[in-house]
This record gives sequence, structure tokens and C-alpha cells, in this order.
Amino acid sequence: MALTPLICPSILASDFARLGEEVRALEAAGADWIHVDVMDGHFVPNITLGPDIVKAIRPHTTLPFDVHLMVAPVDPWLEAFRAAGADILSVHPESGPHVHRTLGRIRQLGAKAGLVFNPGTPLSVLEEVVDLVDLVLIMSVNPGFGGQTFLDASLRKIAAARSILDRAGSAAHLQVDGGVTSANAAACVAAGADALVAGSFVFKGDYAANITALKAGPGAA
Repeated sequence: MALTPLICPSILASDFARLGEEVRALEAAGADWIHVDVMDGHFVPNITLGPDIVKAIRPHTTLPFDVHLMVAPVDPWLEAFRAAGADILSVHPESGPHVHRTLGRIRQLGAKAGLVFNPGTPLSVLEEVVDLVDLVLIMSVNPGFGGQTFLDASLRKIAAARSILDRAGSAAHLQVDGGVTSANAAACVAAGADALVAGSFVFKGDYAANITALKAGPGAA
């Protein structure tokens, strides 16, 4: 029987004027984690939010905050986002010169460490630092904007990442982000993912129904 994935709605697609309410609504709707996309206008072509916003919404939910740092250089921001309430801090290999050190620092801060792979980033780095990661995030779009279309080639990359984790005996979560909907969620899980980030799909219509559809697997509406 296929596993039921963790659903991690991205607040990038939420109503920013109502962030506290949105986070509470996601928890009530059955979300597992809150995914926070941090963009700096340099590493990716967009600017979103900083640690003060994370701190402001932290009291509104008990769910883990899964913070994806699309920031370069990333090291100077780790402490601030951890202090603001991040439970997971995910970074890109390209966002600093010493990713091994960065992942170690995240763990020293008491957070879980995630490593993110863009569509054009090879998985070879994962082989070198697999013992330091608690989460691997496969981007199924190029990062920077919400509402993009899922890249089907990402399924092969998810499967390859799952193979690396399994060979290493790693318990790290394997997450997918970008254009995830009920139409491709089951394929992501079949390829080896156990956590799905979804923004636009969750926030259009009934949050609980959309989250249920992502969890439901094949045949979900």
C-alpha cells in the first residue's frame, strides 16, 4: 500500500494580508508542515519575506515550519530564521561555498537540515553529505515564482534521490516542490517522495478538500 505523503502548503500562494489566519486555516485543513519560501531577489528573481514575518506567524500554529532559503549567501541568515521559529532550514548547494559546513551549522542550531536541488543541479552533492541531511527537496520547477507547471523529468530525479537515500540507509524525507497537484502527486509518491509542497493548488478553493486530494493518490479529483 502506498504511503500517505506529508502535505506542506506553501504560504507563497496565500493571502499575505491575512497570513496568521491562513496558517491557522491550513492547520485546521489537515496540513502537516507549513512551507515558507524565502527569496532574496538575487539567488532567484523574486523577493518574498524575511525572519520577522516568520516570527510573526509562528504563534498561529503548532505545525513545523519548513523554511526553504533561496538566498545567497545563505550562511548569515541561518541563525535569524532559526530564532524566528524555523524547524527545518533547507539550502541549495549553490547558495554558499561550503554546503557541508552550512548543513552542519543548521543542525548545531537545533533545526533539521534540508538540501535543495534545482532542475539543472546534479544529485552528486547529495552523495557527499547524505549523513548531514534530514530532508532532500527536489525542485520540479525552476525556483523564483509560484504557479509554474510541473516538469515531468523531475520524476526521474526523485527516483534517483530515493535510491541514494535508500543506499545510505538515510531516514531523510524526500520532498517535491513546484507545480504539484492531485494530477501528479501520486506519481511523485510512486517515484519515492514522502512530502509534497503545493501552493496554488491548495489555496484555490477548499483547503481541506485540496489537501485530501493530494493525499489520496491515483484517481483523486
